[in-house]
Amino acid sequence: MNTTFITRLTRSVLPVALLAMTAGWQAPALAATNCAGGTCVFGGTGNDAMTNEEARQSKEQWNETQRLRAMKNQRNEKDFSKYDNSIDLRDKCEASQNINAYWEPNTERCLDRRTGRQLLAP
Repeated sequence: MNTTFITRLTRSVLPVALLAMTAGWQAPALAATNCAGGTCVFGGTGNDAMTNEEARQSKEQWNETQRLRAMKNQRNEKDFSKYDNSIDLRDKCEASQNINAYWEPNTERCLDRRTGRQLLAP
C-alpha cells in the first residue's frame, strides 16, 4: 500500500516539478535578452563605449536605409501614376469621336493622322 501511494505521488508531482524547473530556467534567459526600443546594447565585461558607438552606427545605418526605401517607394508611386495617366489618355484617344485620332505608343501621345500634330483633348 505504501509503494502504491509513493508511485501515484511521483506520477502526479513529477510533471509539475519539470514544468516549474523549465519556467525557472527560461525567466533569466528572457530577461537578459529583453530589448525595449530600437537598438539593443548589452552590458558586459567589454568596452561599453565601443559597444554604444557600434549601436549608434547601426541605428544610423538603419535610419538611412529606411529613408532610402521611402524615396524608392515614392519614385515607384510616381512612375505608376505616370503609367496610369498614359493608359487613361490612350483610352480617351481610342474612344474619341475624331476619326483621324490615333495613339502613338512610342511617344504615348494622341496624334492626328492627317497632320501628325498632337490632339490636346481627344
